[in-house]
This record gives sequence, C-alpha cells and structure tokens, in this order.
Amino acid sequence: METALAKTSQQRQVIFLTILLLLWEAGSEAIRYSVSEETESGYLVANLSKDLGLRVGELATRGARIHHRRNKELLQLDTETGNLLLKEKLDREVLCGETDPCLLHFQIILENPVQFFQTDLQLTDINDHSPEFPYSEIHLTIPESAQPGTVFPLKAAKDPDIGSNAVQNYTVSPNLHFHVVTHSRPDGSKNPELVLDRALDREEQPELTLTLTALDGGTPPRSGTTTVRIEVVDINDNAPQFVQSLYEVQVPENSPLNALVVRVSARDLDAGKNGDVAYSLFQGGEASQPFVIDETTGEIRLSKELDFEVTGYYNVEIAATDGGGLSGKCTVAVQVLDVNDNAPELSFSVITSPIPENSPETVVAVFSVFDLDSGDNARMVCSIQNELPFSLKSTFENYYTLVTEGPLDRESRAEYNITITVSDMGSPRLMTQHTITVQVSDINDNAPAFTQSSYTLSVRENNSPALHIGTIRATDSDSGSNAHITYSLLPPNDPQLALNSLVSINADNGQLFALRALDYEALQSFEFRVGATDQGSPALSSQAMVRVLVLDDNDNAPFVLYPLQNASAPCTELLPRAAEPGYLVTKVVAVDRDSGQNAWLSFQLLKATEPGLFSVWAHNGEVRTTRLLSERDAPKHRLLLLVKDNGDPQRSASVTLHVLLVDGFSQPYLPLPEVARDPAQDDEDVLTLYLVIALASVSSLFLLSVLLFVGVRLCRRARAASLGVCSLPEGHFPGHLVDVSGTGTLSQSYQYEVCLTGDSGTTDFKFLKPIIPNNLIPDTYMLNS
Repeated sequence: METALAKTSQQRQVIFLTILLLLWEAGSEAIRYSVSEETESGYLVANLSKDLGLRVGELATRGARIHHRRNKELLQLDTETGNLLLKEKLDREVLCGETDPCLLHFQIILENPVQFFQTDLQLTDINDHSPEFPYSEIHLTIPESAQPGTVFPLKAAKDPDIGSNAVQNYTVSPNLHFHVVTHSRPDGSKNPELVLDRALDREEQPELTLTLTALDGGTPPRSGTTTVRIEVVDINDNAPQFVQSLYEVQVPENSPLNALVVRVSARDLDAGKNGDVAYSLFQGGEASQPFVIDETTGEIRLSKELDFEVTGYYNVEIAATDGGGLSGKCTVAVQVLDVNDNAPELSFSVITSPIPENSPETVVAVFSVFDLDSGDNARMVCSIQNELPFSLKSTFENYYTLVTEGPLDRESRAEYNITITVSDMGSPRLMTQHTITVQVSDINDNAPAFTQSSYTLSVRENNSPALHIGTIRATDSDSGSNAHITYSLLPPNDPQLALNSLVSINADNGQLFALRALDYEALQSFEFRVGATDQGSPALSSQAMVRVLVLDDNDNAPFVLYPLQNASAPCTELLPRAAEPGYLVTKVVAVDRDSGQNAWLSFQLLKATEPGLFSVWAHNGEVRTTRLLSERDAPKHRLLLLVKDNGDPQRSASVTLHVLLVDGFSQPYLPLPEVARDPAQDDEDVLTLYLVIALASVSSLFLLSVLLFVGVRLCRRARAASLGVCSLPEGHFPGHLVDVSGTGTLSQSYQYEVCLTGDSGTTDFKFLKPIIPNNLIPDTYMLNS
C-alpha cells in the first residue's frame, strides 16, 4: 500500500513540474493586490478562487500554496474558501522604507495540475506618523540690521510617511516680524524658510520666541512643532558664502569609518569675530546621518558604515556660520557606490526525489536566485557540474528549473549529488553553492541473468533420495522486489521424460535435488530447462539449460552370452585329437551393463580337468590348447572359467565349459550330464531357444540342399559309369554324409553323419565320427544307413 501511494505521489509531482515548466516558458503577468499598512491580521486581501476562475474548494484539491521570497511568510491562504488573508499586521515603513511604491512579491503555486502565478501585494501608506523636528529648539542669531525680506533657512521636520502623508506645509506662531515660506526641494521634500517682514530692534526686543509647526497632508493631518529662539545681535553685514553651492561626491559603500567624504569651504568678508566661520550639519545630526563634519576645517567624514542596499543616496545640508550669527548654506550630494558585497541567494520552491529511472525529461527542482547588489554585481550566472544527466533551464528572470536530460539508469548510478553554483558578474565575483541529493528509484528493467548459459551436473547412480546435486544461480541488477528471484523447473522438451519425479528445485536459492535413486543402465543423462523470474511488475524471467550426467557404479556383474549356462542340455565343444597347440577350442563371450572401466572384462581359468592342456586369453576369452593331445588324455574335459570386470569393488561371473575330444567330427558322443537351469535366467533362455531354433532351421535347410546336390551328382556319375540307376536306400533315412571343406578352426575335411533326434525334445545337432577317413574316400560318395 505504501509503495502504491509513493508511486502515485511521484507521478503527481512529475505532472505538476512538467505543467509548471510549460507555464513558466509561456510567461504570465503578475496579479497585483493592494492593502493599507497597519491592517489587522486576518484581513481578507482577496478571494483567489474568484480571481483565478476556480471553484470553491478547488484550491485545496489542487494543492495550492504560497511561496514568499526569502521564505518570509506575510500572507496565508485558506484553501477551502480561497481567501487570501494577512498573517500579521504590516508596517510599510519597516518593509519598504522610503521606496514607493511598496511591493511585496510572492508566488501562488497549484500542484495538481500545475499552475504558477506571480503576485504582488502593494502596501499603501496611511498617515500613521507625525512630523518630527530633529531638535526641540532651533536657535537663530539675527543682526538687527537685517532688512525685511531676508530669508533664514530652518531645519526641516522628518515624516516616515510618503506622498501626501509626508510633510506638506510649515506655519509659525503669529508675530510682527516673521512669516514662514515652505520651499520644495528637487527630491520632493519640504523645507521651511523664515522670512523677515519687519526690521528688528535689539534695544526694543533682544530675543523672540516662535513656534514652528510642520503639517503633513493626511486626513486628518498630523503635525509636529519646535521652538525657534531668535537672538537679535549687532550688525554683521556679510554672511559666509560657500565656494560651491552643490558638492557632488561618490563614496563606495565599503569605505571604512572616519573616511574623508569631502571638504567644504566657505568665506566671510567680515573681519574679526564676524569673519570666523564654523561649519555644521544643517539637516539633522549624527543620529540621522552617517556623516560628521569638522566645524573648523569643513571636512566631512563617515561616522557609520554605508550600505548601498539600504540607502544609495544622501543629500547633506552644510551650514557655515560666522561669529556675528550670519550663515550660509550648501548641499553635499553623496552617491553611495555599490560594491559586490552580497553573494547570490537561492530559494527553492520544489524539489522532487526520488525519480523513477525510466522517467523522460523530468523537473527535479524549481528555484529562484537573487542578489541584493545592483548592476553587474546583481547579474548572475547559474550552473551545475559537467557530465551529469541534468540541465538548467531559465524560465523567466532569475527563475530556473533543474531537469533531467532523459531517462536515468539506476543500475549505473542510484544517487546524484548536484551542486548548483550561482555566481554574480561583480569584481571580484561572489558565488553561492547549494547541493541537493537526487535519488533514482528502481523499475523492473533488467531480467535475471544466469551465471552460466548452461550447467552440467553429475550424480552417481544409486544415490540416496533428496540428494543435493548442484546449484544454479542467477543475478538481477535491479533492487528490492525487482531483484528477488524465484527459480522453477520448466516443462522438458522430451514429453517422455518424467522430470517431476527425477529432480526438484528450491525456489529461493536454486538448489537442485534428486528425488529418487537413479540407474545409469536405465538413464545415462537427461536435460531440462530452469527459469529464474523476478517479482517486478511486470515480472521478467530468463532460462538456462541443465544437463545431468548419471555416473556409473559397478553394480552389475558380467553376463556370459556364450556358452549358454542355462540351457536344458549343456553346450559341449568338440576338440579333435589331432589339434595343434594354440588350437582355438571356443571363445567365451560376455558383456557388462556398466560402462567405462566397470565394463572392462578379463578372463581367467580357475579349474580344469587337465590343468596343463587348456589356457584362456585374459582379454578376449579365447580358449586354446597349450600342447598336443595324446591318447592318454581323457575324452571329456570340464573347464571352469572366471569372468571379472575392472570396477571397484570387482564383480565376476563363472562359466562352465565342456570339451569332448574326438578323432573326427563324425564320431558320436554322449551328452554330458545336464546342468540345472537357473530360474533367474528364464527370460534369457527363451530368447536363446528362439535363436537356436532359427539357427537349426537354417542349418537343416542348408544341409538338406547340400545332400540333394550330392545325391544328384552321384546318380549322374553312376549312370555315366555303369549305366545303372542311383537309388536311395529304402526305409528310414538315418542321416547324411556330407563332404565339408572347413576353413575355420578345422584343418581337415570330414564327412559327418547328421542326425536329428526327434524324440529327445531338443534341437541340438549330434555330430558323429567320420565313417571313412578323408584320404580313403573314393570319388563316389556312399550313403550309409
């Protein structure tokens, strides 16, 4: 559930920032509201829902919020009603000073979908301050010789209000000698000037006290007063005069304290005390000006640090007064030069993290930059590190968006530390750096990968069930559930392979187990596929081929194919007495169902009736004679042979061989005692019986054909010799005499009488001894009954 909510939130933020980027690129005019200063907190400034054309409550559903520059929250938004309210009482003089108009900038951001509005709140001035004179008493010294119409400048009153609420007029208490004229200066301020209407008489009235009143233009107007004390002195007919009426100077804001600003100079043509000039700040004192003046030298120096960002221009009125009380005035215009003493500042509106790695161009952060300096010192350049898949875009003045340049790859890099550097164009340059961390969230874009494309495992036959035969392993470069791998067996390509009964796999770690004991003789190897599937959405998978080799154990004893050991009548080999040494009596044929060295067979003669007469070759099972036969050798011999394999442990089988010595292959012999049948070999006996029957049938047909051919030849010869007729004996035909020229183990030609015993129940051939020796056989063959 939490994962789903996080994904929904990320999607909303991506949509929010994308639409915000489009709106910024399109640009929009600022919405301006106005409210009087000192308005109580909670005051309704406007209804944003109505002004933005939204329904009631839509601001809440769209996630509306207010972003103030430098995060100073002066307003609050009721998203349910759409009302924009004052959060606190605002003082225009504190927030803006003498700046007019007083504009407070803020932004309204709607997150879903995204809209952005630049909004200004203008604070209008109210007449909440009364004019104040810098001194509670002004002292003037006027010679009695002053002529009517003489003007005496007075110190002006200060009013923090602006416009019509500032000082507009001055009045003086009723008297017979003076009236006040209000003089307007180029900067819009009002200065009072006292004008003499009637000549003074020191002897009549040496001192006058007047009340000077300053009135502002508010409704109702506010006023401030000061006392003007006038001392009438003797005649001093030359007032000091400054060399320049206006001094214009420029002072860097980083000038040290007590630095010389300018030196003013005034001259007085009088002599003596009336010609001594003393300088003073005419407009205000040290409390309101960052300057002091040396009353003797006229040097103006800094008494406080200057700050261009607070005040960039000063008009300083300087008075020069002689000893007779006459004074002159000049103005010193001080322009504060900006120096690059303020580093740029950043203010973030939106930061989005983490970002899905497959997201296209996505807004990561929205921020604004500003610099309190001016000119080139306030021009800024914004940048980030090179070789990052992010870029900065300028939407409108001093607003930037940090966006991705395309989809990211979490597997290559899961986190980016992006340092945003803002540098101004001043000299020396000042910069500000801010580092944000952007996490890249994973999506399931990588399928599991097996460590090998195919695996070859081996297991020895006759294994125990549930035996661990090997492990396959796959890795996934994704993270979380996208990297959690589940292993499974896939359906085999061979439908005859019962894979589920052979092996199983642990779904969590890929371990393979044999479910039952395997038999090499039944199944030497088998192949199957395994799958690895992650738990992403959608899930990705891969396959690998596994080949299992069954290793052979020596679990099968050799099996003798020839001579047969389970026939009803034993197989007897015939050996002519005239056989030479090394004569091949027979060959024992055996097989082993095992493989490799477990099937390498060797033969050994264990026991023989005549031990020195026969030998067996160990590698091919051939039984040969080792010497010439003699008349003293027994006619019947029984050999016991051992056939063994090369396995560990060795397994073996024994075979009994009967050998009958004959003078010729026509000599009849009696069968040796029958060997009891082995019930365990009944199946092999049946197959052997079928083979023997087939062989006997083919042999009978061949012998019959040969006899017929010999009979025909004999009859033709007899007809040609005596014109007689060849006839076959009457009655039962006991057998045949066949002249056979042997090329195998028989070295001479013999005649055999072949008899089939019809009542013996067997199909064995009976070989009889030769009737006529080969060297005595006439040209004409005879048939013996």
